[in-house]
Amino acid sequence: MNADFPAVLDACILVPAALRDTILRCAERRLFLPRWSKETLAELARTLQHKLRRSPQQVEHLLHELNAHFADALVENYEPLMGIVTNDPGDRHVLAAAIKCGAEAIVTFNVKHFPDTATDRWNIEIQHPDEFLVHLYYLNPDLIVHILHEQAAFIGKAFRNCFPFKNREPRDSCSCFPIP
Repeated sequence: MNADFPAVLDACILVPAALRDTILRCAERRLFLPRWSKETLAELARTLQHKLRRSPQQVEHLLHELNAHFADALVENYEPLMGIVTNDPGDRHVLAAAIKCGAEAIVTFNVKHFPDTATDRWNIEIQHPDEFLVHLYYLNPDLIVHILHEQAAFIGKAFRNCFPFKNREPRDSCSCFPIP
């Protein structure tokens, strides 16, 4: 079952690797259509480099992969809408992009940045990632369970390949995870 509804992903959803992986695996299976703004990708890049200390090469690789696998995710020409939205100024690009692409939802940890007074007019639902994933589960429970098992198996395999010694920590340098 394909849902094919657009949902805008805030940068905070794309930063944690495991959450990003889960949500984008759902998008690959067409449970929803991921959308983001150029500011979202810029914020993602800044956060990965400056807060999580990822190298410019790691960040560029991730951005390349996002663009390659989700070529239609970038919303363009939403900037004029930024002047009429009334949510948190730092996240106006997210709401403007959602309006421009006809998104049904914005997925964010920053739910308070999108008060009902700013979003009701546009009929866009603001969802915490937990709520969003539960909704996807109700759309296709078997597929969500399969995706989670697939992701767990991939991580387990990667861990076995990367950690042949008992005393190694997951954060020790491991080429299998270019963007943890």
